[in-house]
Amino acid sequence: MSGTNYPAVFVKADRLAAIERFHPWIFSKGIKSKDPVRDGDLVKVMGPSGQYLATGHYHDAAIAVRILSYKDIPINQDFWIAAINRCLDRRKTLNLPNAHTTAYRLVHGEGDNLSGLIIDVYDKTAVIQCHTVGMYRSMQEIATALKEVFGPQTAVYNKSGNTLPASFHAEIKDGFILGKSEQLTVKENGHLFHIDLIEGQKTGFFLDQRDNRQLLSSFAANKKILNLYCYTGGFSIYALNEGATYVCSVDASAKAISLLEENIKLNEINPEKHLSITGDVKNVLKEIPRYSYDIIVVDPPAFAKSQYKSHNAVQAYKRINAMAMDKVNRGGLIFTFSCSQVIDQVLFQNTITAAAIESGRDIRILNTLSQGPDHPVNIFHPEGKYLKGLVLQVE
Repeated sequence: MSGTNYPAVFVKADRLAAIERFHPWIFSKGIKSKDPVRDGDLVKVMGPSGQYLATGHYHDAAIAVRILSYKDIPINQDFWIAAINRCLDRRKTLNLPNAHTTAYRLVHGEGDNLSGLIIDVYDKTAVIQCHTVGMYRSMQEIATALKEVFGPQTAVYNKSGNTLPASFHAEIKDGFILGKSEQLTVKENGHLFHIDLIEGQKTGFFLDQRDNRQLLSSFAANKKILNLYCYTGGFSIYALNEGATYVCSVDASAKAISLLEENIKLNEINPEKHLSITGDVKNVLKEIPRYSYDIIVVDPPAFAKSQYKSHNAVQAYKRINAMAMDKVNRGGLIFTFSCSQVIDQVLFQNTITAAAIESGRDIRILNTLSQGPDHPVNIFHPEGKYLKGLVLQVE
């Protein structure tokens, strides 16, 4: 079936090259004219000569159209079922899920050609997070597709309240769309975690750090570890289960620390090997003597969510990393990260270099890290590589 009757958005000639390179965003400055259209509508993207180019969701913002298809097909229930099946097939090539890991990202926005949509799977519960009005208005079809692909036992939870424009919040209703899960416990590389869908950050857990947690665990035996911005203790649980002698976990969120304590019990870890601190990371670091830890994890939230805040973010990353470098033992390791999309790999590494200069210590890079493979980067959309990480050895 072809020849859809969606409203048309006509792009300027200088936008054609980007579309032909399959970049999934069309910016408002690239639009020449458009039919009457409202936020969230499906639209056909047309060239200046009237030729069909793509179909996507429209939004009255800087990113005006997010492309879903380069074929003139209806974005209907069949489209969503096929799209979810393709995403699942990609995860199966990564051996996800498996007997040791029951939590993973099923849909990663542009990385899966579904710009504006995130779906994380926690055992038999799928959590949908919409970043566009169009995706939110497609919610029921997406949920139905998940049930079709995963089976009737699937629960689907909507968690889009904090990811959509404020002007749209009155229309948002977070909660279960299909089924219900009272409490979620998942496995990740054999480690156990409680997931709080309602109060937890993002969709409930930071699945993008799975491989990086596994890497840290390979260094953890007989080490004393400091986990900064620990959230619910991903790095801490891995380290303790793999033989760390002591882990101190720090986060400003009392709710996150409470769930971390539950995860310590869930994994039957000796509580004497772990200390939780609820507080500001900078203030806690000031009280820690030099050369106190063998490994330090620095995994802050996004210090910059827009380009105009990037300078302040760079300064914040520099300060916190310089402080961490002062606290790690000679020969110790620092796992440091940035999830700010506007801070690219080069700027992040330059910022860590500035921190190293300030620290006055001899430092080398052992590993360059990124998000896990279930958070794929569309080669035509390099902006999708948002997580940057370095493993540093400090002398």
